[in-house]
Amino acid sequence: MSDNAKGPDAPLLASLQLLKILQDGRFHSGEDLGRALGISRSAVWKKIKKINSQFGLLVHSVSGQGYRLAQEMISLAPQAQFIGRHSTWRIGMYDSLDSTNAEALRQLELGAIAPFAIVSEQQTAGRGRRGRVWVSPFGENLYFSLLIKNDRGVKGLEGLSLVIGLAVVSALRKVGVQSLGLKWPNDVLASGRKIAGVLLELSGDLADVCHVVIGVGINTNMLCSTEKIDQEWTSASIETGTLIDRNVLLSELQIQLDEHLAIHGESGFPAFVDEWNKNDLWRGKVVELSAGGRKISGVESGVDQTGALMLLIDGNFRVFSGGELSLRLQHDS
Repeated sequence: MSDNAKGPDAPLLASLQLLKILQDGRFHSGEDLGRALGISRSAVWKKIKKINSQFGLLVHSVSGQGYRLAQEMISLAPQAQFIGRHSTWRIGMYDSLDSTNAEALRQLELGAIAPFAIVSEQQTAGRGRRGRVWVSPFGENLYFSLLIKNDRGVKGLEGLSLVIGLAVVSALRKVGVQSLGLKWPNDVLASGRKIAGVLLELSGDLADVCHVVIGVGINTNMLCSTEKIDQEWTSASIETGTLIDRNVLLSELQIQLDEHLAIHGESGFPAFVDEWNKNDLWRGKVVELSAGGRKISGVESGVDQTGALMLLIDGNFRVFSGGELSLRLQHDS
């Protein structure tokens, strides 16, 4: 059972019930849908029209056959057995949120105890690094946030986003995605295109005890392009040629996060340096780093023991770190 930050209103609940029936991707007659929902055929037609505006989902209507979703959808089901394999933290499931990161921070302010996770079928204001929009259609991708407590000061944050990227790569490999790699600092690429991203947000005293929200967005079953995405992208479904059960991916993600965070907590980022550099897709390539108003060119040379980016510039290695840095291949426009 999923919930909503304010509790779903009746029209939204009816639409969600309709989507649950249509998620198999098969045709369902208006009569059958009306009978299942306890509404008239004309009311079914009105709700079908609203599904696209409410959730951004396309529903085909064919005379004599009925209605079906353009693409099969597997709903998130927290009660499913494979999600129950992980019990380190509780999971809050939502139908729609502005942002899973924002909800995690709200719950922290209300007294929720870390660790806990937030998952939503949709985000209406999903965001990535540097204020970018994270496109978050209903029922297609995975929008996940984990809130943890950090009592190791700045040292506990060193290389953390890079470690999360490795965990995401491992989870995607478990569901059959190949040709994966990383782009500093926190993009996951498949076949050279973005498939996932990581956004960390902090609350509290960085020098003492603070909380960290680990936001992960994974393009899972998204197929249609959108003008809102300003870079080349792909999804797990595109890469594998099959519909991905997001419940399985969610379970694998939590398992990998649990393992990676445990190692990071004990040994820090140095335990992951070699693995990260092996997965670095741009290592050895000429890149351009944007830092404020400056643009710095050099050969990307992996990361150091703290997770800082190393560039070979005029025969010397220089290191760079910080949340406002942006990296691209030098020949990109």
